Amino acid sequence: MQNPKVLGDVVVHKWGVDLPFLLKILSVGRSLSIQAHPDKELAGFLHKLQPNVYKDANHKPEMALALTEFEALCGFISSEELDDVLETFPEFKELVGNAYTNPILTIDKHNGEVKEESVLSLIFTKLMSVEREVISKALSKLINRISRENEIRHLTSKEELVLKLEKQYPNDVGVLAALLLNLVKLEPGDGLYIAANEPHAYLNGECIECMAASDNVVRAGLTPKYIDVKTLCSMLTYKQGLPEILKGVPLNQYVRRYTPPFEEFEVDQCVLDQGASAVFPAVQGPSVFVVILGEGKMLASSCEELVSEGAALFAPAETEVCVSTDSKLQLYKAGVNRKVLLNPLHDEEMRYL
Repeated sequence: MQNPKVLGDVVVHKWGVDLPFLLKILSVGRSLSIQAHPDKELAGFLHKLQPNVYKDANHKPEMALALTEFEALCGFISSEELDDVLETFPEFKELVGNAYTNPILTIDKHNGEVKEESVLSLIFTKLMSVEREVISKALSKLINRISRENEIRHLTSKEELVLKLEKQYPNDVGVLAALLLNLVKLEPGDGLYIAANEPHAYLNGECIECMAASDNVVRAGLTPKYIDVKTLCSMLTYKQGLPEILKGVPLNQYVRRYTPPFEEFEVDQCVLDQGASAVFPAVQGPSVFVVILGEGKMLASSCEELVSEGAALFAPAETEVCVSTDSKLQLYKAGVNRKVLLNPLHDEEMRYL
C-alpha cells in the first residue's frame, strides 16, 4: 500500500501495510466446493512447499452473513448423526468399511475413553482415499436407490442434498463427504463464522462474506480442481456438533454488530428508514462500506458522497462516517475487530509502543 497511514498505527504494527481483511458479496446459485483453510503455521509451511498452489502464508478465517435464506455445510456432524448416516446410507458404509465404524479401535490408551473424533478422522480419511471409479459406482447405486424411494416417501434433507449435489457434480467424492457435515440453514440476518481447519461449503443463497486476507484453500470435493487429500485429512480439527449462529448485537436502533472470534475483522449491519441517520465513530483502524439496498449520503472528513446499491467505499483510520437517507438504505461495514484496536498494548507484537 502506497499510503499505509490510512490503515492506522495499530494495524500497520500488527499486520504490516496490507489491509488485513477482505469483504465480498456472494450470490451462490451452484454449490461451491467443500473446503478448509489452513491455520497460520500450516499456511506458512504449505506456501514454502507449493507456492504455486498455496499463494500466501496467511490463514483465512471467515464469516458469512445471510442476505437471503442461505444454506451451507459447516463442521462435522455429531456422533449420533454419524451413526444415523452409517445406518441409513449403506452405500456409504460399504465404502468406508465396517472396521472404520467400530469405536473399539479408537480407545484412548491414556485414559481408556473412546475418542469419537478419531472415529470420524478414520472414516473421512478412508472416504477421501477411495478411488474415483469406486466412488462413481457407489454414487450410482445410492442415487438409484434414493430416486426410487422418492416415489413412495418424503426424502430427508440429506437425501435431497445428495440428489442435488450429484446433479451438479457427478461422480464427485464431495457428494458423499457432505453426509459427514452439518447442513445449516440461515435466515436473513444470521451469521456463520468458520475457523481455520474447519470444513465448509456454501450451497445456496446470497451473503456478505468477510475474511482474513488470504487465498489459501484446501479442497475436499464438489470441484474439478486439485484436492490435496493428505494435507486435507491431516489438517482438519474433526470437531463435531452444530456451529454457532451469530444473531448480532444491536449497537443502536439502526446498527447491529457481528463479532467472530478472529482479530482481523468484525462486521456491522446498518438498516436506515426514511429520514434516519447513523454515525460510525472514528476508530484506530480502516473500514470498508458496501451498500446493499437503497440510496443515501455518506459524510466523512467534510467529503460527502451520494451512494446507492452496489457502492463500495473505504474509510481511513480515525475517520468518523455519518450515513443518512431520504428513502431507505441498507449497508454493511467491515473493520478490524475492536478488541485489537482497544487493547493494542495487550498484544505481544505491540509491546514496544
